[in-house]
Amino acid sequence: MPVKTYSQTFSSLPWMPDGRVVSVLNRGEFFVRFAEHENPSAPVVMLLHGWTGNADINFFPVYAELARDYSLIAIDHRGHGRGLRTNDRFTLEDCADDAIAVMDQLGISSATAVGYSMGGPIAMLMSKRHPTRVHSLVLCATALEWSATRNERTRWKIGRVVSPLFRMLSTPRVIDRYIKLKIPRSSSAATLRPWLVSEIRRNDSWTINQAGRALSKHDARPWAATLGVPTVSIVTSRDALVAPRKQHALAQATQAIVIEIDGDHLVNWQNPEVFTAAVVDAIHRVRA
Repeated sequence: MPVKTYSQTFSSLPWMPDGRVVSVLNRGEFFVRFAEHENPSAPVVMLLHGWTGNADINFFPVYAELARDYSLIAIDHRGHGRGLRTNDRFTLEDCADDAIAVMDQLGISSATAVGYSMGGPIAMLMSKRHPTRVHSLVLCATALEWSATRNERTRWKIGRVVSPLFRMLSTPRVIDRYIKLKIPRSSSAATLRPWLVSEIRRNDSWTINQAGRALSKHDARPWAATLGVPTVSIVTSRDALVAPRKQHALAQATQAIVIEIDGDHLVNWQNPEVFTAAVVDAIHRVRA
């Protein structure tokens, strides 16, 4: 299995698993974080990040805590972070199959899929398309569908029109100001702003736009109830991007246990400790 190991470039970052490039025949090279537990029978957790993010900026709060009890895989999706660059149209189904292909290369038969925001649909598609490979699901700040109302469809259309202008104006200074507004000074992640800016700038703008389109068209309502695996839904009760009512609808459709936390869509930055506690609790529950 051809892999390359990456070292950290920011000395003040939280602990992260080693970075590797995993080569998959006929698919390409995928950047992953991988931490193999010393106990070979330890369960495996696959972490799937959200739209416009990457594995590290989404899951840096939970890496060290989860590595105590589990083997970890965290993948950068296509066009996100260090993820695969391709001229193919972005689809959530390809991302789900990418994750399974990486598991194959690492010799992993089954995992708990933890999906945050866009990672939620990817996790569910992994279970739908490869039912024997997903032991359980943890779905965070995510939904069954993203365009059920006229207002939502209008926002997606406006977003596609203004995205070229947004990309042109997304300078490091603008990104830094946005992050500064979102992360309170009291947050333990406040000192990570320079790193967060640099990671966000890794994204491929064309693929990010394609991913937004794919997400806007996703609708799991016809099949979500058929997955039949243990599921926990972490609901962010003050979420302005994915309405809590949508998150509860997902929980109801998947018969999920609900863990509700007081936070916005970026609770992983704003209150990393609360986010970590919820994710750890959720995984313990579905593994039980």
